[in-house]
Amino acid sequence: MTEPAIRIKSVTKIFGEHTDHAVKALDEVSLDIQDNEFFTLLGPSGCGKTTLLRLVAGFEYPTAGEILLFGNNLEGLPAQERPVNTVFQHYALFPHISVVENVGFGLKMQGREGQEIRNIAMEMLALVQMKKFAERHPHQLSGGQQQRVALARALAPRPKVLLLDEPLSALDLKLRQEMREELKTLQKETGITFIFVTHDQVEALTMSDRIAVMTSGRLQQIGTPTQIYEQPRNRFVADFIGESNFVDAVVEKFDEGFAWCSLGGDLALKVERTEGIRENDTVTLALRPEKIVLDTAATREDGDIIGTVEHSTYLGTDTNYLVRLNDTVCLNVRGQNSITGEAYFQIRDEVALKIAPGTARILHEK
Repeated sequence: MTEPAIRIKSVTKIFGEHTDHAVKALDEVSLDIQDNEFFTLLGPSGCGKTTLLRLVAGFEYPTAGEILLFGNNLEGLPAQERPVNTVFQHYALFPHISVVENVGFGLKMQGREGQEIRNIAMEMLALVQMKKFAERHPHQLSGGQQQRVALARALAPRPKVLLLDEPLSALDLKLRQEMREELKTLQKETGITFIFVTHDQVEALTMSDRIAVMTSGRLQQIGTPTQIYEQPRNRFVADFIGESNFVDAVVEKFDEGFAWCSLGGDLALKVERTEGIRENDTVTLALRPEKIVLDTAATREDGDIIGTVEHSTYLGTDTNYLVRLNDTVCLNVRGQNSITGEAYFQIRDEVALKIAPGTARILHEK
């Protein structure tokens, strides 16, 4: 088995250690990032993702644990000696020199010759579609163009790993969407391992080969975008990635690979059975709003649940309905709008909810 690009082993980082104001930013974090992988660290502000990135870069050092680059321990190795480059949220381009000189700056620091520097810099600018702007200065560029230059500068020395610390957050929505595709294409073309930090779940889902979800300095789950979204390990992941209904239920009985979970009264859902769950256990179920199909109550079939629309929110392509099932349970349901753009259901409509077996998931942790 090939050595991972980055191996993080039981890394803890405490700021202000041995003081009254000590803060544990990372707590026993372990993960492997493979070569030529687009790997994303995802989580809310303050979860430790940027701290982890800075440890890989060499801007900070672990309080405990190890970080290995292709099997080599990085302990004590200063940032400038690591085959790693970083693209920051604020691009930090030098305003007094041209774009091509900005891109070649790192190569110059490596002692490369003038013509070689320019050739590589122009190659990198071509890669990010900025070659025609080579002689301009940063203030003559848009935010998106500056971001491309920062990427070209980071890629020019051909680092083994490229670290990206929320590089799209300063861009407007349309440009962010364009740059997601460009970044993913760039990673595949260069073959360089990308470690991307973001709090934006859409960025993570659309760009990543794998995602590590973090909160409070700890890893919550690592997996592909599909695994993270469809099989959240706990409530935090299910809530942070996309939208979920959370319903308390009691396990009534087992039926082959499924469990019947009571929501109170005569309401029950058939969910996928998971290890460690026993009859009469109280569990939390997670159910995505878009996985519930609404129909008129008159077309009710066996297994459907009847509810009443209490509220609706028009979202353009679809509508979010709040449907009450009984005195204690309400579900958010996402439904596609009609061809004319109108919502199919109105407040106080009685509706049938079609929830396929296994759609709801039992969460083991809060």
